Amino acid sequence: MIDCVAIVGASADRSKFSNKAVRAFVQKGWTVFPVNPKAKEIEGLPSYASIADVPARVHCVSMYVPPEAGRHMLAAVAAHSPREFFLNPGSGDDALIEEAKALGLAPIQACSIVGIGLRPDMFPDE
Repeated sequence: MIDCVAIVGASADRSKFSNKAVRAFVQKGWTVFPVNPKAKEIEGLPSYASIADVPARVHCVSMYVPPEAGRHMLAAVAAHSPREFFLNPGSGDDALIEEAKALGLAPIQACSIVGIGLRPDMFPDE
């Protein structure tokens, strides 16, 4: 079975960690679903307006949006029942973490790129 990941807040800007995450998960062989309502495509992959639009069950959700935005997405994240839910630096706060736990999610406050055995500096900014 191929693991699927949704990168919430994915960016086409190669200097952003959310773009590096797209490239890192692709490099590791994951099926990657970038989520960004303003992008049609990121790193050659179709981008989805919301996590609710992702056409497959994802095993991992890696969040790169501010907590205020992330709180509005938690129900859709929980609907995927991901095994892993990463809150990358800057994407989680106490309120979001509590809401996530109440929905049955187990937030991991860490860099998802490191979580899959890579480092952000492995991916060039251009």
